[in-house]
Amino acid sequence: MIRRLYDWTMRAAAGRRAEPALAVVAFAESSFFPVPPDVMIIPMVLARPEHAWRIAAVATAASVVGGLAGYLIGALLFETIGQRVIDFYGYGEEFLRFQALYRDWGFWIVVIGGLTPFPYKVVTIASGVAFYPLLPFLVGSLLTRGARFFLVAALLRWFGTPLRAFVERWLGWLTTAFVLLLLGGFVALRLI
Repeated sequence: MIRRLYDWTMRAAAGRRAEPALAVVAFAESSFFPVPPDVMIIPMVLARPEHAWRIAAVATAASVVGGLAGYLIGALLFETIGQRVIDFYGYGEEFLRFQALYRDWGFWIVVIGGLTPFPYKVVTIASGVAFYPLLPFLVGSLLTRGARFFLVAALLRWFGTPLRAFVERWLGWLTTAFVLLLLGGFVALRLI
């Protein structure tokens, strides 16, 4: 069953609908959706390494436009939509700290948020709420989201073929290890 799911994922990643789907996910992740585009970039580049740069460009462009949507949610719709998104993900305290830091560190907050696994939607909405200047926000978003997605694409393009062969050879064991680590993480969280 795992092998069929893996094969289906790789076929879908090479399909003609993969890039539009990636654009939708990258856009949504920057403004309200919890799943990062990396989960699509990885199989897409592994399936078609010759399109790595195009895949990264699609993710970057859609993420920056989605970041602008998040900014507008924060600037124009925070009371009706933005606060609900922040509350839904439980980022209320982090959000309040971000607002206080924007006066001195706004650009660096955008840079760090764009490069790290921290949910970028929090940064985009907070930027809008703080009315952080739009041009530095867009420049920071373009630079950091581009750096992140192009780095992932480059590493997969250069090291993807041996990685894909390794995954395909050891898929059963890797799946078992992942499930055990996931269960172990849940157990550890309950014990803390």
